[in-house]
Amino acid sequence: MPDLGPYAINVLSAYAGSLVLLGAIVWLSFARARRIRAELEKVESSHD
Repeated sequence: MPDLGPYAINVLSAYAGSLVLLGAIVWLSFARARRIRAELEKVESSHD
């Protein structure tokens, strides 16, 4: 790991915050996709 000097805490917390936000975006995207897929299957099954 490179020596970040006095900015180590700031840099590492920025990386951690970015990873948390990216993880939340991915999780929310998958959750929304599952919800929409379930609604779509319900609508398609009601037309049969």
